Amino acid sequence: MTRRAREAPVRERAFHERLARTLPAGRSGLLPLGDDATALRPPPGRVAVVSTDTLVEGTHFLPTSPPERVGAAATGVSLSDVAAKGATPDAVLLALVLPVGTTSAWAEAVVRGAERFGARFGAHVVGGDTKPGPVRAVVSTVLGWGRASHLAPRTGARPGDLLVTTGDVGRGGLAAARLAAGGSRGRRAVVDLLDVRPRVREGRVLAPLSHALIDTSDGIAEAARLLAKASRVRLVVDEGRLPLARGIAALTKTPERRREIAFYGGDYELLAAVPASGVVRAERAVRSVGGRLSRVGRVERGAGAWLVADGRRAPMPDAGWQPFGPERTFEPASSGTAARGTNAVRHRRRVHATLK
Repeated sequence: MTRRAREAPVRERAFHERLARTLPAGRSGLLPLGDDATALRPPPGRVAVVSTDTLVEGTHFLPTSPPERVGAAATGVSLSDVAAKGATPDAVLLALVLPVGTTSAWAEAVVRGAERFGARFGAHVVGGDTKPGPVRAVVSTVLGWGRASHLAPRTGARPGDLLVTTGDVGRGGLAAARLAAGGSRGRRAVVDLLDVRPRVREGRVLAPLSHALIDTSDGIAEAARLLAKASRVRLVVDEGRLPLARGIAALTKTPERRREIAFYGGDYELLAAVPASGVVRAERAVRSVGGRLSRVGRVERGAGAWLVADGRRAPMPDAGWQPFGPERTFEPASSGTAARGTNAVRHRRRVHATLK
């Protein structure tokens, strides 16, 4: 495609025709890409596991965010939900909402990013939609195949279970804090906020060994609250055991600030309630696929999510991603010049104001 064509506004039919020629699903699917629907063959004995998510410009990504990273992140957040049910991803549907005048280059880069990222986990873009709208948005739907007996629902946590988490806690909050602080790290944080790492491999081996499993897209604190409520149990998280992302300590001077960053959300790890007798097996299974599992708490009789810090137990702090909640702020961790608009950073609204 010529440079002039790439810089031209999106034309729906031409856009779809190019995708049908270039995407693998357009050449090998049971139905051609662009048909009324797509058709998939379910593996024997499996159930469909489906999740959908939306990324909106100004809330989840910036006007200056690389479009390929936007597409990859959109796919990644849906992959994370499918991973939380131990499913194997198979297909991605992608819907683009584009203001009139959006270039073909931007739209195609989003789809290219989604295709490349999904393909890493065996899921190709098989269809979607394109519509005009007031602001750019990317809606991703991922379909995977799981086993009915291994879905590890949020309702399944039991007293006596141990709480374990994959990876690190606070990666998303660390990126948001750096964005608020500005400077060279702040510019890099524009990309880091889109660095979604769905734990698909870990989910496949962890789900069969877990009573309950949830992803931490909204932060580990919010995930613990949701799991406790759904299972009608008390979850107790030991702050000292949390595997905090490297760099959080350097940005914080108080425990309250550390928790605000650690519990911000955007981690996309997995939090599981595992029978105490099976936790060693779960650790080995996750390690066998290249992951890491940390014991961070336990499940008890009772209600709510609680945090143990310095030997004291208190209700879990009111932190974590709340899409329609009150705005909160990150303040700069040092005495440098802070970018303005930190209210927007905490809830990812008008977040471009921090990059002036």
